[in-house]
Amino acid sequence: MTAQPPAEETLEPVELIRQSGVVLRTGQLMLSAGTGSYRVKNAMQRVALALGLDRHHAHVTLTEITATSHRGSIFRTEVTEVRSIGVNSDRLAELERLTRALPPKVTVDEVSAELDRIERKPPLYRPLLNALWSSIACGAFAFLNNGGPVEILGVLVGAGLGQYVRRAFAHRRYNQFGAAMVAAAVACLGYLAFILGLEALGVVDPRHEIGYVSAVLFLIPGFPLVTAALDLAKLDFSAGVARLTYALMILTSAALSVWAVSSLAGLSPDPVEPIVLAPVAMIALQALASFLGVLGFALMFNSPAKMALTAASIGMVANVVRIQLVDVGAAPQAGAAAAALSVGLMAAWLAPRMHVPRITVSVPAVVIMVPGAAAYRAVFFLNNGDMTQAISYGLQAGLVVVAIAIGLAGARMLTDRAWAFER
Repeated sequence: MTAQPPAEETLEPVELIRQSGVVLRTGQLMLSAGTGSYRVKNAMQRVALALGLDRHHAHVTLTEITATSHRGSIFRTEVTEVRSIGVNSDRLAELERLTRALPPKVTVDEVSAELDRIERKPPLYRPLLNALWSSIACGAFAFLNNGGPVEILGVLVGAGLGQYVRRAFAHRRYNQFGAAMVAAAVACLGYLAFILGLEALGVVDPRHEIGYVSAVLFLIPGFPLVTAALDLAKLDFSAGVARLTYALMILTSAALSVWAVSSLAGLSPDPVEPIVLAPVAMIALQALASFLGVLGFALMFNSPAKMALTAASIGMVANVVRIQLVDVGAAPQAGAAAAALSVGLMAAWLAPRMHVPRITVSVPAVVIMVPGAAAYRAVFFLNNGDMTQAISYGLQAGLVVVAIAIGLAGARMLTDRAWAFER
């Protein structure tokens, strides 16, 4: 009589396989929502412990996770790849709440059911609303970049069209760098078409054409830039360098389109003269523009209304302080560092009370401070062979971004022991 082969479950640790799989899936969803590697690792660790695993280790990059789950004397190592890179603050908050509220000895099926619910949840805002948030954010940027009412209106049109195209391409899984180039071109052309239409009607003069750079600022990779800096601050170089490279490639892709449109239209993205208003009125308008700008970015990142309003309030206070510091003679990078530090401290106090991840309110609050216009001008002058201007604008943008990262990292070190001491 032929002996029957042993059952599969006697050869394979089936339960460990299931536990390892659901932990890895948690990390995959976290990573695709746009957060940094340290937060992905922490979330996976919490799920692993709740499931009863003894130890869990993960190596996280921009698009890959390698994770090892230990139970007793056996372990399992799995690898997964995340090809859809984006930002989804609502999903990130849902996953944070889930992983922090797991009871001890939760089952794989219970965690899987919650992950299914979170993954199936559609975006909070439909494409037209998402495009509107982009318009609001870039319109606020236009004012902060010394744009007047005509420039702001043109930016509202161009940024809305550009973001609508970008989102449509993203949902069809087009190459992200190509999508950024097309979206930037659409935004620039939409702005110029609006201004040229007003010129043809005799409403405005050609000087308003130079505000078009603000129409592409919705393409600033704020989340990747900030999370890259935070990963680097945690000495996670594989994730930080990859994320920084991705952010720079997105920025360069968009900037190349700006340069192409500028060259064809015979324009130069030079800064415009500051608007002259009474000090109190100017500060009030700067506060309003900062609030609306951060609000627009937060909603564009799929943040719920309460989370977006919190981020906007924090960003408004910090950005007005930054502008006033620069106006009284502080170096732009010093003002940015001080403002980012205040954002990090306010977020550390408010985020736990709202039960949301700190990053979902701190990143939108500092995106308004990122000198996107300077970065685009650096690439424009680089392509035109004007190395002096290119280096000047490039260093200006780079120093401010580094200062923002230092401010946020400093706030984390002051408020989080895991950041203050090496583990």
